[in-house]
Amino acid sequence: MGASGISSKAIKASRRLNWVVERFCVLLLALLVLDVWLGVLARYVLPFPATFTEELARYLMIWMALLAVSSGISHREHIGVLVLFERFPPSVRKWLAVLFDLIALVFFALIFFYGLGLVERGFNRYTMIEAIPKAYPFMGVPLAAAMACIQLVLVAIHDFFTVDDVIGANRMEN
Repeated sequence: MGASGISSKAIKASRRLNWVVERFCVLLLALLVLDVWLGVLARYVLPFPATFTEELARYLMIWMALLAVSSGISHREHIGVLVLFERFPPSVRKWLAVLFDLIALVFFALIFFYGLGLVERGFNRYTMIEAIPKAYPFMGVPLAAAMACIQLVLVAIHDFFTVDDVIGANRMEN
């Protein structure tokens, strides 16, 4: 398999994983909207108290935001300063992109590692309202970090083995 085959397989795997993550984020968003509406109805219209809605909304939003990071990585739409980067020749940009991806990979790997400890400690701590172990909301941290690591590896492989000179461009078109 040549360089273009490796690049193609990496970006296809990135697209498939991102498809799943994006749908899951949309599901979380739908649940968040329903939860907030239930909270409004329970507070002002319905005769029963639904105190869990505020806490659930907080955790749904956190999960959604954390998981969306891997989608930004997949599309190469995360924050970056290109003013200096674009002044380098394409061959230097390729190696700089790999270096930046390695730095980000180490960062997210550390978040994953320490996130596992957070989840473990979360089984001994409970949410304020419903007394659910905080480990369940905390699981979003290592999960999102793992997704970010996988996407970083896949897009780095694509960028490194791609034949063209465009590094960091949006490659998610059909």
